[in-house]
Amino acid sequence: MSHADDRPYWDAKLETQSRQDWDRLKLALLKQHLAHAYARSPYYRSAFDAAKAHPDQINTLDDIRRFPFIDKRVLRDRQFAVPPFGDLTAVPERDIVYISASSGSTGVPTASPFTARDFDDWIDYEARQFWSSGMRPHDRYAHSLNMSLFIGGPCVLGAQKLGALSIHAGTLPSERLLGILKQFQATVIWTTPSYAWYLGETAVKEGYDLRKDLSVKRIFVAGEPGGSIPETRTRIEDLWGAAVYDYYGLSDIFGSCAGMCEEKDGLHWAEDHILIEVLDQVTGLPVKPGERGEMVLTTLKKSARPMVRFRTGDIVSYNPAPCKCGRTALRLDGIHGRLDDMLIIKGVNLFPSDVEAVARQDHELTGEYRLIVDRVNHLDRLTVEVEKVRGYNGHDHDLAHRFVRKLKSVTGVSADVIVLPPDTLPRATHKAKRVEDRRTGVWG
Repeated sequence: MSHADDRPYWDAKLETQSRQDWDRLKLALLKQHLAHAYARSPYYRSAFDAAKAHPDQINTLDDIRRFPFIDKRVLRDRQFAVPPFGDLTAVPERDIVYISASSGSTGVPTASPFTARDFDDWIDYEARQFWSSGMRPHDRYAHSLNMSLFIGGPCVLGAQKLGALSIHAGTLPSERLLGILKQFQATVIWTTPSYAWYLGETAVKEGYDLRKDLSVKRIFVAGEPGGSIPETRTRIEDLWGAAVYDYYGLSDIFGSCAGMCEEKDGLHWAEDHILIEVLDQVTGLPVKPGERGEMVLTTLKKSARPMVRFRTGDIVSYNPAPCKCGRTALRLDGIHGRLDDMLIIKGVNLFPSDVEAVARQDHELTGEYRLIVDRVNHLDRLTVEVEKVRGYNGHDHDLAHRFVRKLKSVTGVSADVIVLPPDTLPRATHKAKRVEDRRTGVWG
């Protein structure tokens, strides 16, 4: 597909179609996708049969509510039961060409497999999203997200498909990244909101004039709530002299699934790839536009591992009205919070149970732990307190160093570790409070 730089849309017919046409498209894709899941995935056949749900029962989009939910625990358990990909997978391994992976509470990464078509569909959507945020073939794009198994890594290929010069920067030290931005005069970057702020402050301390020495005009952010908080976005924009656009994605489907257009009035959803439900936390029924509920997702095309009614745990609200940009896909108002106790540390999802898995593997620790999260120089910092067992005669430094290494290898998160004497941490008979979050606001 060839695109002139002045065209407003990547795919005008699709992006500006009526809501009725969106619903017709989603219904046709949903019927086909559920039939594929039922025929090819042992897990879904069993789960659908147990719920007395069958793809033939899909006559309207509301009929998706006949089908059972899944969640992250199901993904982990089924992968563990049927390694390496789990029995939600609906294609033979020879058809899988790529996997991303996220850390899990078992310490085993949860894989997200893709067929060649799945991968191509994803990258085309990333190009569409980049285009909606104003990226064009004349841009120079520095992709500053983790490349190691992270679902956000390959999104850089969307910029290449669009025709932009793409720099696979990854997570470089700040000074080196700034050098690259200056050397190649990158016009677009993608990172987390807190790092965008930190990088800008670092540049100023290093003597850069962000408006004269660098050419960054657009900053895409994801992984933390800040990009959809106007005050946060404005502070980053004022610092850099660049426009900031919020994106949302999750490892279990594909990179960015929603993002801001140049109007920056909510995040346009990938409706031709993913069916979204926003459900009341108590009744389980759909909420009205503007009301908050849990986001539940069903893939519409991803054949390697269909996701049917995946409970994300994210609390969102949505707006189905057409955007001023002319696009008609529904928009998220941003992520308002989480149902569970997941933390996001420098863009990486972390559950207390991830830390517990590490703490309880080391028999020279009691297994008790506490997480302390604060923000220093606009970056999140995690401190983990653990206890040594009675009778431990070694050095606390060795215990801490071992824990740091293991936690990093399992979750990808770096932390400061403090080893305490036994029985120092509080015990609870019902539900222990494992997290002390000292961040008072987005910027603290």
